[in-house]
Amino acid sequence: MQSSIKRGHIARTERLPLTYEGVTAEWLTSVLQTQYPAAVVRGMEMTGQVFGHTSKALYALDLNEAAIAAGIPANVCLKANWTGDPLSSTVCVNEARFYGLLRAKLDLPAPKCYFADWDDDAEGLQGLVMLEDLVHLGGKFGTSGQPMTIEDMTASLGQLAHLHGSTWNRPELLDQPWLQTAVSPETPTDDYWDLMKDYVPIHNARESHLKLLPAWAVEDPNRIYAAFLQLREQEMADTSPLCLVHGDAHLGNSYLCPDGHRIWLDWQIVRKGRPWRDVHYFLVGSLTIEQRREAERDLIRHYCEQIAKYGVKLDFDKAFNDYRRWLIWGIIAWHTNINPNENTLISLERFCVAARDHDLGALYGF
Repeated sequence: MQSSIKRGHIARTERLPLTYEGVTAEWLTSVLQTQYPAAVVRGMEMTGQVFGHTSKALYALDLNEAAIAAGIPANVCLKANWTGDPLSSTVCVNEARFYGLLRAKLDLPAPKCYFADWDDDAEGLQGLVMLEDLVHLGGKFGTSGQPMTIEDMTASLGQLAHLHGSTWNRPELLDQPWLQTAVSPETPTDDYWDLMKDYVPIHNARESHLKLLPAWAVEDPNRIYAAFLQLREQEMADTSPLCLVHGDAHLGNSYLCPDGHRIWLDWQIVRKGRPWRDVHYFLVGSLTIEQRREAERDLIRHYCEQIAKYGVKLDFDKAFNDYRRWLIWGIIAWHTNINPNENTLISLERFCVAARDHDLGALYGF
């Protein structure tokens, strides 16, 4: 794949479409031929759509023999920003780069990708990926707020340990100019309080949120942001190694494959960072309060044992404290969430109760 900062496939001459009207068999043939020269899409039929911050559409493709021989499946998911709102364009470019530049080289817990491309220049932003259609595999899509078993959580943490451990401190993977550092001041899309500033005052006054937030946050909701800024300062001062992190690893962004292993979807805010962003977010958000209270120490110990298989030695006490520190990320993420497809209040409650259980206010000086 010959790519540049501005374009995923430099051989492509036309810009990627910004609306569904441009998604045709002729167009798909033209872009695929930059990677599969003899492939032809003779026809395509939309079989489903998933609505959210970005556009995901399922298509049945009528392919020529060369396309089939190249491994392109008859059922695919095309994902881009065809919403008409440029807010999600940056993260679509980020996800396309992840699939085109990292997923293609690594064994990662992510869907198979058959094509990735992007435009990133003064004329505008667009990112496109063509993924396997997971509906046809017969697995199960996760839903945020839905609890899972401890056994499933144990196995899933092993998959996260593989993601983190296999990329731990690898400069050839992490020194990518487009790959941002988690919660860095230079990563504005990680500052949810600022990014969602039009919604924050509304959520700060919403009774359903105030019933769940810890007392120190109810007294002054801006303490949530103050704690995030402390977390940022701590992370920026930390000189320990970085790894690849999904960045938004809640259950609703995951898929349980028929063989029992879990993969993660929506790699739009993939980062280089420390593993606790993913670990705390998945663990606390995917278990009931009772399950988490009973098993979290054993689960963190299990994660440390699993990542040790990749040569990464983590001290358990420090690991557990890092898991505790990162709880503020889960609170701020779900407190500012506006995605109607997610169970915001269930997830927010789990993080707020965990914050009380671990005296997060005292940790951040409130």
